Amino acid sequence: MHTVTALTRRAGVVVNYRNGETVLLTGDALNRWLAALENSPAPAPVLVHDPAVSWGTSEVPVRLPAVGRPPLAWRIAATAVLATTLAVRTAGPRSERFGRLRRLAETGSALPPPSAAHASLAVRSIRWAAGNVPARVACLEESAAAALLLTLGGRGGVWRHGIATDPIRLHAWICDGDGRPVEEPAHTDHYTPINPRP
Repeated sequence: MHTVTALTRRAGVVVNYRNGETVLLTGDALNRWLAALENSPAPAPVLVHDPAVSWGTSEVPVRLPAVGRPPLAWRIAATAVLATTLAVRTAGPRSERFGRLRRLAETGSALPPPSAAHASLAVRSIRWAAGNVPARVACLEESAAAALLLTLGGRGGVWRHGIATDPIRLHAWICDGDGRPVEEPAHTDHYTPINPRP
């Protein structure tokens, strides 16, 4: 099944992992959706942990800190991988963009996970390359490219896509072999991973 339902205290969020469509459900609409899920092969809803209420006042950096220059081989590989990721994003129907990037990010899902140092170097290398291209590179593109870079090095299974509340928002990142977010701010712990594992 290609949809995942995430349940918060007050709402349900349905994410279609084929086309990226995201729907917020509350009240009777949510109750009807949950009733329909009980008789379908769709995965059970994911319960989203709610951090302490912040009323939207928690501070989040607007931009990530500057990235130093990675080793030359990593810069070359990251530039090629980022170009591939951006080509995959733009090739084909716009409505299937999210699904294409998700599949790209999960190509190495059966490979052994990376060490924290290896994963960190991959993310920093992709961020360095992203700073040198005149294109939008947000968390989805960045995490997909970093996951692909790790896959090319024989490591994988690290891509995460999750949801946080207060307000409801989505984010994509990669993890190291111990499941810790790599090169991410501390508030990434507010996100509950919901992407279906391949």
